[in-house]
Amino acid sequence: MCTLLKYCLIVLVSLLPAISHAADPFPAEQTFAGQTLTLNGKGTRTKAVFHLYDAGLYLPAKNQDAKAILTAEQPMAMRLVITSGMITSENMTEAVRDGFKQAGASAALQPRIDQLINVFKSKIQKGDVYDFVYTPTTITIIKNGADAATITGSDFKQTFFGLWLGDHPVQESLKKALLGA
Repeated sequence: MCTLLKYCLIVLVSLLPAISHAADPFPAEQTFAGQTLTLNGKGTRTKAVFHLYDAGLYLPAKNQDAKAILTAEQPMAMRLVITSGMITSENMTEAVRDGFKQAGASAALQPRIDQLINVFKSKIQKGDVYDFVYTPTTITIIKNGADAATITGSDFKQTFFGLWLGDHPVQESLKKALLGA
């Protein structure tokens, strides 16, 4: 019996790398809207000691120049994986409003910010995956594999991705991680 238990344990331990690799929500390449994009960088959004979500930035080619990424008219995607049960619709709404305010969003963006906020009105749970896929002039928001909204405008895209990559990001260490720095 002891030998069988040791054998099972050895098999289980040897399978762990394969299991964890298969479950990686941030593969090196990912296809969004028919375009294969490369993981530029990934990191964790924290507040105090809490891990709120993991984020990954996907681009056609690796790039560490935040300004170039923000102004580029090329496909890109941001993936967020909720890692905390503390994230609720209410505090996500507040965080989005604060982030756009901090980014200096113009009043003209408000109707589109409201569209984004509407996506977060449905219950948010630990493990939810949000993909924000930009194909020149449109961001498609996908929650857990289902289309949730489409928001148009390069100006919105620049401000939205600027929440993480702009001059006043939500978290400087996350910006550096997304840039692969």
